[in-house]
Amino acid sequence: MENYVIISEEDFQKARNAIKKAREAAFSKKIIFSTFNDDLNRKILEKEKIDVLLIKLGGRKDRIKQRNSGFNHVLAKLAKKKGIAIGINLDEILGSDKKEKIRILARLEQNISLCKKNKLKMIFIHENNQKDIYDLKSLGLVLGMPTSMTKNL
Repeated sequence: MENYVIISEEDFQKARNAIKKAREAAFSKKIIFSTFNDDLNRKILEKEKIDVLLIKLGGRKDRIKQRNSGFNHVLAKLAKKKGIAIGINLDEILGSDKKEKIRILARLEQNISLCKKNKLKMIFIHENNQKDIYDLKSLGLVLGMPTSMTKNL
C-alpha cells in the first residue's frame, strides 16, 4: 500500500489543517490519521473526512480487568457511520520486544472483535516490512477476523 498519507498530530487544529492540505495535494491518496490521544481520535472521526484511523497499540497501560486498546464501541459506531476503516500497524507489532508484542496482539484481538461486531473494515499498514498477502490473511484469521474481513486485506 504505497498510495497513502499518514498524518500524526497531537493538536486538533494542526491535524485539521494537515488533513485539509493532504486532501488538496494528494487527490487519489488515502488519508490515514494516527495519534495516542483517544479524545483526538474521536474528534477527528466526528468532524473530519479521513479514510483510515490507525490506532497506536504500543506503550499503553492496561487496566486490571480490561485492555486499553484505544478503541471502543463509540468510536466503532462513528467509524461505521462515516465508512472509515481501522488500521493495524504491522511495523509496530514486528518492531516490539516479546512482552510488548503479546500486549499489542491482545489489544489488537480486542479491536478485531469490536470491528467484527460492527462490521467494520480493517487493513494492515506497513512501511518497512513488506509481507505476503497470505501471511497477512493468516495473521488476521488467527487473531479472530472472519473470512469476510480478510478477503479485502
